[in-house]
Amino acid sequence: MNPGSQRKNASSPRRRSLLRLVIGTLAALALVPLTVLAGAAPANADTGQFRGVNWAVLGDNFSTGPLVIQGLSSSDSYSTVRAKADALYDDMEAALGVNTIRLPINTHTVGTSWWNNYRGAIDAATDRGFNVILAYWEDGAASGGRITDMSAFNAMWNTVVSQYSGNSRVHFEPMNEPHGYSAGEWLNVAADWISARPSIPKGRILIGGTGFSQDLRPVCNDSRFNGTLLSFHSYAFFYGENTYAGWRSNVETRLGACASRAVATEFGAPMNNGLNYSDAASTDNFVRYIRALTDVMRDNGMGGTYWPALGGKPGTIGYDWYSMFALQGSGTDLSLTIRNSTGADRLRHAWGDDVGSGQATDVVNRNSGRCVDVVSASTANGAEIIQWDCHGGSNQQWLLQDVGGGHVQIVSPASGKCLDVDAASTADNARVLLWSCNGGANQQWQLRAVSGGHVEIVARHSGKCLDVAGSSTANSARLQHNTCRGSASQQWTV
Repeated sequence: MNPGSQRKNASSPRRRSLLRLVIGTLAALALVPLTVLAGAAPANADTGQFRGVNWAVLGDNFSTGPLVIQGLSSSDSYSTVRAKADALYDDMEAALGVNTIRLPINTHTVGTSWWNNYRGAIDAATDRGFNVILAYWEDGAASGGRITDMSAFNAMWNTVVSQYSGNSRVHFEPMNEPHGYSAGEWLNVAADWISARPSIPKGRILIGGTGFSQDLRPVCNDSRFNGTLLSFHSYAFFYGENTYAGWRSNVETRLGACASRAVATEFGAPMNNGLNYSDAASTDNFVRYIRALTDVMRDNGMGGTYWPALGGKPGTIGYDWYSMFALQGSGTDLSLTIRNSTGADRLRHAWGDDVGSGQATDVVNRNSGRCVDVVSASTANGAEIIQWDCHGGSNQQWLLQDVGGGHVQIVSPASGKCLDVDAASTADNARVLLWSCNGGANQQWQLRAVSGGHVEIVARHSGKCLDVAGSSTANSARLQHNTCRGSASQQWTV
């Protein structure tokens, strides 16, 4: 990730999965099953076996000290790191089908006592069948995008290679964003790195493009890198405004003839402000960029690691606004929720999953036979949720996005926003509204089977049921949450 960019602003391991949702009537939800692909050594046909995310330091990985990625503490033991990693990997896998994690290393981490414990995050990943990409970050902005101590750099990599060269799931990325080097200089540095480590299969090496790893053509055209994979970075802030077609051309040009060897190891866009990445007609630059990039990835069988899952630049809001997940919990009892379900869907789309309109469903009240509806098809925060005659409009379609622990976010694909209990109230008769997805428990729901093939839709934060006010059967009756009492006005078909 680039310094100075516009966005640089317990328990034993729990194996959560979408199967926890598919019980009783949940089979009718038609959630697309996630296929988790194990990480055999990649061939050059495509790189689709990398379905991944970056796990980073909160504050970014450019550091002159040990790298303590978000959710970990420098006081954690190896076993604690493993337990935390397993908890987070459970949710990443359940929510997105993640099977790859990209982790940072530097010369101030490897070989230290912290490294001995940090390795728990690597080992937890490979033991469950994940791929791991270990990428070197230089020493902060002062390094100017160059390796500041070549002797320490080589010693670091020699240690890492000696410990993990025998693990076929571990992949090696000599340097993240070598922007301080000319193209010729970087190609020589990378070629020297490879020749010094002949024991590593080239299919487990990722060589970054020139600049901020944003142009693969010079690397792809150099025969010294035949057989390696290539690390590609793309961000909207690199280039400014563009059309969808312009973004496609931008990405395809910089991939050159090497898409089949490329892994998009960094790309991302805002996930905290309700952007609808499902909207093909959007004029928002971020939406156009993400849609174009993920389409190129899908078309070429490219894998990728989204930036970031966790960590990154917190700015003034305490987290990176690009981050795919919000982190909850303490100790080793950690969990993740997706910030923007349409963004998550585009990531899965890039990996070849069939997502989007095929997942959308209506939600029908048992008492009235009417559908959950966003009033006037609004996409605004605070829009009222009502019941209305079912007509199949986009404001009556809902995506159920697994967030782990047997709960889902209920997301309007028209806006990318969540069904939300107003102000996280736990009171009876609290209004249910449309609001930007933020990972709050008041936006998480359990679908609890009841008789007759119906479900109660229960708010996680309060344990109360989605309910039609006054048990009305009329159009425009508003939805609220209320103490569960088993009435037909609190029962739904999905």
